[in-house]
Amino acid sequence: MKIATWNVNSLAQRLQHVLDWLEANPVDVLCLQELKLTDDKFPLLELQAAGYSHCAVFGQKTYNGVAILSRLPVNDVAKNIAGFEDEQSRVVAATVDSPLGELRVVNGYFVNGQAPGTDKFAYKMQWLGGLNAYVCEELKKHPRLVLLGDFNIAPEDRDSHDPEGLRDTIHHTREEREHFQKLLGLGLCDSFRLFEQPEKSYSWWDYRMLGYQKNRGLRIDHILVSEALRPEVKGCAIDRAPRKWKQPSDHAPVTLSL
Repeated sequence: MKIATWNVNSLAQRLQHVLDWLEANPVDVLCLQELKLTDDKFPLLELQAAGYSHCAVFGQKTYNGVAILSRLPVNDVAKNIAGFEDEQSRVVAATVDSPLGELRVVNGYFVNGQAPGTDKFAYKMQWLGGLNAYVCEELKKHPRLVLLGDFNIAPEDRDSHDPEGLRDTIHHTREEREHFQKLLGLGLCDSFRLFEQPEKSYSWWDYRMLGYQKNRGLRIDHILVSEALRPEVKGCAIDRAPRKWKQPSDHAPVTLSL
């Protein structure tokens, strides 16, 4: 079974990219972030024709928006963080009826935060606290759980192209990294780091200043798995290929193999 995450930075603009990638990489579940469209604009027919008959969608006009596309049946869909008031469409969760057994998939577009000391950074800290409590409860109900998406956090120095120059800036702050560690402390593990990976492995590159060409990137797209799933993890990889396409998303897909 394969599960992938991809911040597509506007599904309307990059639907063909998604369809092309799925044709070459027919994963069982694909989680998307930054749809930037409302539910009624979601291209359900095109995705169903591609084999993804089961979609859990939580859209938003212009900003945010998340979706779970699945070849397998999904149920018990939930939107946003239970107990945390939020006007943004940032989290969608669903239970996937897989051949390996039921699997809880929590797909998140984490708050960017803009810069330390801003209101947006304070919102990010509050949101991450709410997420931690939510995932803790989800794990009690669903031991076989995957938390994935665009975390907007580079958890370690090796996840940044310039860890010293960017130290204590957004995505690199001590506070953000502590929240990432708290998620691991719930009993999750970073599936990408279960395997030896190439140096300077990133999932996001700035559009400006030849960011991709110079590999000035960050690894901020993650797939965390629960302890119950850890023995089933066979691989996790970043696919840089779509970042080379015409008018690409600034993020690359990440795929987990179970």
